[in-house]
Amino acid sequence: MACSSPPPNSATTSVGSPCTHQASKKARLLLQDPVDKLRALPTIRERCQQIYAAGQRGELKHFALHEDKIGEVVDYVQSVIEERFPGGMDMVPNHSRYRHFEPGNVDRLSQLRSACKDVDKREVARRLVDLVVVSVLLDAGAGDKWKYVEKETGLTIDRSEGLGVASFRMFMDGAFSSDAEQAKGKRLQADAVGLQALTSQRVREGFQVKEDSNPLVGTEGRAALLRRLGKALEEHPEFFSSRLASKGADEDGGAEIFRPGYLVDYLFAQANPGTDPASVPVHDLWRVVMDGLESIWPAGRTSVGGRPMGDVWPHSALALGGKVAEEGDGGLGEEKEAGACLVPFHKLSQWLTYSLMEPLAEAGLALTETRHMTGLPEYRNGGLFVDLGVLEAKRPELLDPAGHAPGSEVIVEWRALTVVLLDEVARRLREKLGASEKSLPLVKVLEGGTWTAGRKIAREKRPDSCGPPIVIVSDGTVF
Repeated sequence: MACSSPPPNSATTSVGSPCTHQASKKARLLLQDPVDKLRALPTIRERCQQIYAAGQRGELKHFALHEDKIGEVVDYVQSVIEERFPGGMDMVPNHSRYRHFEPGNVDRLSQLRSACKDVDKREVARRLVDLVVVSVLLDAGAGDKWKYVEKETGLTIDRSEGLGVASFRMFMDGAFSSDAEQAKGKRLQADAVGLQALTSQRVREGFQVKEDSNPLVGTEGRAALLRRLGKALEEHPEFFSSRLASKGADEDGGAEIFRPGYLVDYLFAQANPGTDPASVPVHDLWRVVMDGLESIWPAGRTSVGGRPMGDVWPHSALALGGKVAEEGDGGLGEEKEAGACLVPFHKLSQWLTYSLMEPLAEAGLALTETRHMTGLPEYRNGGLFVDLGVLEAKRPELLDPAGHAPGSEVIVEWRALTVVLLDEVARRLREKLGASEKSLPLVKVLEGGTWTAGRKIAREKRPDSCGPPIVIVSDGTVF
């Protein structure tokens, strides 16, 4: 049986050998660290480019690719950047969770820093990392009906910014700490004990959820994800233990504490001592995110050799070296490696990695080799290409508002094409502006940029919902 996507309402793929139920013995012998390969950043582009090549040949099942319209996207994105940042491209910040703490031009992070005056620079960075990790994991799409009213400012905020501000306020209230009362003062933190005690009701309260009037997509999934985060922190003391900090064990009478923020200490231990500022390859942080947070992904997702892979899904275009498989192809052949038909995206993990760049920089730690990261294949970036005609749905039912599961081949195909198209838009935009990859990296193109442009065109085309052209049925853990 050829590699195929799961049924429309399924999000489960288990791979213990190649993506067939009857893999050859020879193919099993070819199995060489398939988990590591699927988690490696270069594999994301490699697999997405294979699907894109099938699109160029007109062989994809769900989308037609119109490359002649990419120039229109570049022009649209440029206009959005120039409108937002009239001072020039140098003013464009990174695409990061920090941006979602800033609606209304309120500097909320300064409030957190003000509460950290009695601690050193490293501990400030740990607290910022605690906040960012928790907030990113709560950042799946909110839906079209949810809003957050910030009592401190009176602002009503929706979507990603609303989620960001709501999670910030929960953090400031000590919602993710094992000692909430102490956390309100000098010990703001997210720790394993506090996270594992987090209830769905506490998340509903923090996000002002009311099922009848202010529903939030995936509330239960968000709470469960943070509880699994708490467990993952304890399972990986090599990344998240207070004993990584020189005084961490002494501060609490020798008790070991597990926090996302201690990854700062882990990374400083890996840093090149000959650089100023200290620097580490992005792959070191990526290892923390991918290996340290492996267990947070829900059961029922794609697994390889019994290990959860997270945001990794099958697509039939990879079954036969990029040629779309048809029924009766008879499997993947003798030479296919395990997991060869899987497309890794790791969107939430990459969003987290991008978002950690700024708190790490505040601590004096720079990330290098970030060119290996990709654009984020989510509905704003992907919607931009559908709304401006680069991607055309081959069947009208693909635009059904009932939506598609994250693991459906429609969504996998859309996202894979989006990854490659984001690279192409970034390349053409730099060429048009006379900018280098260093001066206008992908992380700034996204922020300037494609994500905002995707939201803007959605608002123009669907003013009632402002939603994407293709609906993804979210459980609160991927989108």
